[in-house]
Amino acid sequence: MEYEPVIGLEVHCRISTKTKMFCRCSNDIFGAKPNTHICPICTGFPGMLPLMNEEVVKKGILGALALGCEVPAFSKMDRKSYFYPDLPKGFQISQYDLPVSEKGKLTITLSDGTSKEIGITRLHLEDDAGKLTHTAGGTLVDFNRSGTPLMEIVSEPDIRSTEEASLYARQLQKIMRYVGASDADMEKGMMRFDINVSLRPKGQKEFGIRSETKNLNSFRSMEKALDYEIKRQTELLESGGKVVQETRGWDDDKEITVSQRSKEEAAEYRYFPEPDIPPIVVTREMVEELKKQIPELPDAKVAKYKEMGLSDDDAKIIAGDVKLVKFFEKAAEVSGSPKKTSNWLLSELLGHLKASKMTFYDNKLSAENLGKLVKLIDDGVISGKIAKDIFEEVYSGDLDPEKYVEEKGLKVIEDTEELERICQETIDKNPNIVADFKGGKEKAIGGLVGKIMGTTRGTANPKSVNEILRKLLA
Repeated sequence: MEYEPVIGLEVHCRISTKTKMFCRCSNDIFGAKPNTHICPICTGFPGMLPLMNEEVVKKGILGALALGCEVPAFSKMDRKSYFYPDLPKGFQISQYDLPVSEKGKLTITLSDGTSKEIGITRLHLEDDAGKLTHTAGGTLVDFNRSGTPLMEIVSEPDIRSTEEASLYARQLQKIMRYVGASDADMEKGMMRFDINVSLRPKGQKEFGIRSETKNLNSFRSMEKALDYEIKRQTELLESGGKVVQETRGWDDDKEITVSQRSKEEAAEYRYFPEPDIPPIVVTREMVEELKKQIPELPDAKVAKYKEMGLSDDDAKIIAGDVKLVKFFEKAAEVSGSPKKTSNWLLSELLGHLKASKMTFYDNKLSAENLGKLVKLIDDGVISGKIAKDIFEEVYSGDLDPEKYVEEKGLKVIEDTEELERICQETIDKNPNIVADFKGGKEKAIGGLVGKIMGTTRGTANPKSVNEILRKLLA
């Protein structure tokens, strides 16, 4: 029997705010010593009262609007009760029946070029738990992450393959970064996935029994876990077994999912309204103001860049990173040549960074100076060869290319009389090459051009030099 996977994703993104969700502790916890960004509120001391961070609500709604979600005028926070050593309150503050947004969608483009729309059930707000580190001598608890603000984005069960899930998650990351709702940096623990997987016979409408694999912290682990679960459930059903509803964990070393606990319905969490936080009331004016902050999103950027003359691949690479987008658009504005700017950005700048084992986030060159360098080439002030020769120095010091070229005397020689003088001198000094050319060896003229380019340090125009040499040798 042939089975069809039915997949739903729950994606947790840490919201980009200066402080945590309900207290004044810093939300910038990456690399901090354990338990240094904590207070009685985020560690759940008795009698402490949380106060909602307004910026959390605004950025959560901003992310929701970018996903086409509806934002109701009224929502509330709820207590989700469960015991775990890294949850000091004994409950998580989340949203249950009245979330801050619902009914959104996200469109992905598959490898065969077709598009598919994935429904989004809701984007709701919640605070994060702490972090456990298991050692040979016991388990250590770090509460720095406790109380940091999260968006949980829950998809509809519309995903049918690992490819679709990966494209959906990557597109989601781009959108959150574009609107500034979350940095979604998985290396810093800012984006995590829970995957829900079930199988059903092809053609059947009813869903099968699902398993949930939690806390996947990279695209690779999510993709591997999906592949494994689909294979595991297929083999189980084909052997006459039954899939049980359960929570599973991912073992990154063995690349398998492992059973952690059986799970029934959400009622086990004993949700009830959070008594210490007033309901969230959102006005239409606030929603309209936030909508104005949403920039062109990735798909719109790709279409725009292709209209500028960029290839589909180049447009997608640039649109895939919001920092690349801002850099490219500023550089292209300065150069006036988007296509040549994209070539220099992707080939020269990113190539240099890759060779130096750095990422774009380590880049030293300003967009303005890259744009100026491209403009110098486009205007014929310097040759492409000179631009490549001076790139390392311009990059290292973030130098103004216009001033650098002027100071070093690297402008292309435009004086025809000067070029003719240099060409004649070269002819006089190289009688053997001249004899070869006049003897029918057409390629010999390249030797003369090369010597002239060396003499002029690449500032002569090779095409003009070739024309002048042929005229003088005629």
